Amino acid sequence: MPSAKQKVDIRNLSLEELIIFFENQGEKAFRGRQVYQWLWEKSAVSFGGMTNLSEKHRSLLNDHFVINPVRLDRSQVSNDRTIKSGFKLHDDHLVEGVLIPTIHRMTACVSSQVGCSLSCKFCATGYMDRARNLDPGEIYDQVVHIRQQAMDSYQKPLTNIVFMGMGEPLLNYQNVLTAIDRITSPRGLGMSSRRITVSTAGIAKMIKKLGADQVKFNLALSLHAANDEKRSQIMPINESNSLKALEQALRYFYQETGNELTFEYIVFNNFNDTLEDAKELLNFTRKVPSKVNLIEYNPIEEADYVNTGEDRLKTFAEFLENNGVNVRVRYSRGKDIDAACGQLANKS
Repeated sequence: MPSAKQKVDIRNLSLEELIIFFENQGEKAFRGRQVYQWLWEKSAVSFGGMTNLSEKHRSLLNDHFVINPVRLDRSQVSNDRTIKSGFKLHDDHLVEGVLIPTIHRMTACVSSQVGCSLSCKFCATGYMDRARNLDPGEIYDQVVHIRQQAMDSYQKPLTNIVFMGMGEPLLNYQNVLTAIDRITSPRGLGMSSRRITVSTAGIAKMIKKLGADQVKFNLALSLHAANDEKRSQIMPINESNSLKALEQALRYFYQETGNELTFEYIVFNNFNDTLEDAKELLNFTRKVPSKVNLIEYNPIEEADYVNTGEDRLKTFAEFLENNGVNVRVRYSRGKDIDAACGQLANKS
């Protein structure tokens, strides 16, 4: 029998590969479909729980494969009812995910990498090293756990998923897309693609690939400054993915998918909060059909940025609105437990 280290996590196999495995064992193809249903519709985390398989078939799976489920390590509840969870992976790495409850939505914020390599100056995860990418099953498991939290804590179903946790989703491209397929497929969790948003710091060639793949989910770009000099100061990725390159990629993405873009813009005090900054943002939003989320900054120990004042924020937002931009001001949730946007860093 192969050692556990030699066994493949069965959730890294496609349906077609599962069918081929069973056929190679002299079994019927429908066995592959049965197992696939257990993994992605019923969220099975062990072969022993696959009750409509015989002991022989469960032993066969156990001899060749493992399931490496994500385990809930800890959770905290914010004063505003936001729940932050630490998830332990099979190799003892930790990632964090968040349930954000509002009147009309139950949103899961999930991670795609252990740490991050992009070093955005305002983000706690950016001060961590990137240890590795998450597998599709590890992303899927976060959704399953948070979906159960929504039902257990608030008796409401999960309605939305945002890839705004730890890591840059487009630097884990295939695993993220595979996870979204398992989450949205009728053979998976059956959620709507339109309820999923992938947020990127701006990897131009991968945004183009999203367009070429004609994805159905929403795309958000963490912009935070609409000129290259300022953006490069806080987001080093801009040095190799300039605003011009991003503009071209976003145009292509919209051309191929027809999906409206969301621009995320943290309004920092005395950095990107002037009327001139608002004009630059306005000009950039006109490149593609889009909306703007103005985001409250969430302080971290590693940086000394602060929010702009309410008056300047109001002036900034009104300028955009008066010029036809669909703009929303997003206030933080879960700040008191370091669960807000930009604060995830595996603090105990």
